[in-house]
Amino acid sequence: MTDLERLCAPHGVTTFYDVPDSPGQRRPVPEKTLHLLLEKLGPDPLPLPKTLTPPCGVKCYIPDWLSEKPSWGLFCQLYELRSDRNWGIGDFRDLADLAIMAARSGADFLGVNPLHALFLGDPERRSPFSPSDRRFLNPLYIAVDWLRGAAAPPDLSELRNNSNVDYKAVTQIKLTALRAIHADTPFGDGAYVATNYASFKASGGDPLLHHALYEALSLHQARQGHGACWSGWDAGLQDTYSDDVKAFAQDHAEEVEFHLWLQWIASVQLQIARDAARAAGMRIGLYLDLAVGEAPDGSATWAADGTMIDGFSIGAPPDVFATEGQNWGLAAPEPGALVANDCAAYRALIGAQLDYAGALRIDHAMALWQLFLIPKGESPASGAHLRYPFPDLVRALADLSHEHRTVMIGEDLGFVPDGFRAAMDALHILSYRILYFEQADGGFKAPRTYPRHALACLSTHDLPTFGGWWRSEDIALRQQHGLVDQDSSAVQLQSRRVEKARLLDAFAAAGLALPDDAIKQQDLPDDALVSAYRFIARTPCLLVGVRLADLVGPAQPTNLPGTIDAYPNWKLRCPVPLHAIADHPVFRSVTEAMSEERPRV
Repeated sequence: MTDLERLCAPHGVTTFYDVPDSPGQRRPVPEKTLHLLLEKLGPDPLPLPKTLTPPCGVKCYIPDWLSEKPSWGLFCQLYELRSDRNWGIGDFRDLADLAIMAARSGADFLGVNPLHALFLGDPERRSPFSPSDRRFLNPLYIAVDWLRGAAAPPDLSELRNNSNVDYKAVTQIKLTALRAIHADTPFGDGAYVATNYASFKASGGDPLLHHALYEALSLHQARQGHGACWSGWDAGLQDTYSDDVKAFAQDHAEEVEFHLWLQWIASVQLQIARDAARAAGMRIGLYLDLAVGEAPDGSATWAADGTMIDGFSIGAPPDVFATEGQNWGLAAPEPGALVANDCAAYRALIGAQLDYAGALRIDHAMALWQLFLIPKGESPASGAHLRYPFPDLVRALADLSHEHRTVMIGEDLGFVPDGFRAAMDALHILSYRILYFEQADGGFKAPRTYPRHALACLSTHDLPTFGGWWRSEDIALRQQHGLVDQDSSAVQLQSRRVEKARLLDAFAAAGLALPDDAIKQQDLPDDALVSAYRFIARTPCLLVGVRLADLVGPAQPTNLPGTIDAYPNWKLRCPVPLHAIADHPVFRSVTEAMSEERPRV
């Protein structure tokens, strides 16, 4: 072991990582990366575990009824919902309505994309997985017509009829309407009373105030042509506690108050949707999603005060899907800051989600153990894994899971360290199993081989719908956008033809055979979607998720990794209006099949 390796080991910094498709081969981390990371971490290492061993007796919450009788639910992207009353983007009222509809169809949960605060001052930064601050909500999801004092809306026909969300127009029209309501009738009856607002501000404390101040400053700076994100502002505005920021807060107190109010309204309406789901019969209710990190130039990092590792971003090492690795452009949390004061910051982050969630999906759950950090300006291949205080984090997670009676799901795709899935299983964190990837020994795995502590689904937001997968549209899209070359596409198309035949064989072995000519059909064969969902419903997995886009669209992928504006990522809207979904023939056939396979009894 070299002197540098001896320095790295106690800090949990790896000095090499595995080479994809080359068992036993490892790529060394550049010394420059190691020195820079050690400099950022400081001289005193945290006590870190050397093995992936869960703390004794620590388990997340799983309700008794779920252990005895596995269940199912529905997934959607909230913004994609189309209704005759929303303002060109799905909102919390749509969420409540869809939850009631799904519950009546037998579903026990309704899952949505991350609802984190994004960038009101830069609406085209729309990825819910690159938020400004995960502790707070996106005000664009506020249902304006749910508020007392809402005036008759302007002509919304164009926004409602668009096939894509027009984030810039939606932001402008919604903020204008909400400002008018805040000025004239900020409070109402029930949950909207003024005393509840005062309590909300008191419990939110400084983090809430700093976020509201950032939102006000961000919009102001954007209007002045200085950009919505703090990294481009004058030095005096980059420091949360500077005299310049204090002066802005005093001069724009009403604007800051408006953003405090927006967070309160969003919280109230999400609680209403949560309660509607439970009242309609859902035993889990809302299933929320926690992004793995935050943008380096948003609200969370502006007020970070030493809790982030400056000069590094989160990503992934090279693998068979991304031969150069991936840089997700997210700020890297400082391990010591996460566990300070009995994990106070981490508990606050998780608790902010669990106030509303009956289930929580943790994106890139491996972050509980390690993150791949990339130096600023360097290729992802120059990154290194940094170990995090796993026992402390999972204890906090389990405590909050039981306190809020929330089921935990860990997205464990991509590079998964040896032993991590076994640790998840012991901790009762459900694994995330996607049909497309569950293949082994020249075929698709039989339902009985899936793990019990898992959620099974056909696909997720970065993957094609089942119809799109069958038609190989994802392969064509990657070639069209220059993500793969023609030769690679040809190989993938041949592999897809083989996969389709093997999937039909797996269906037949599970008693779900389709007609012999199904493999010859270019479009998705009749009953194939129902068979696919019956297939995963017959696994022992505690939960199964049905993707709304599989049933009623949009047929195109939600997100095409590797693209930003060349593809309408996070913009596509459902072509079927909300009021018509329950009677849609595909929705009915799949939900009826799910209720037969996994009845709510």
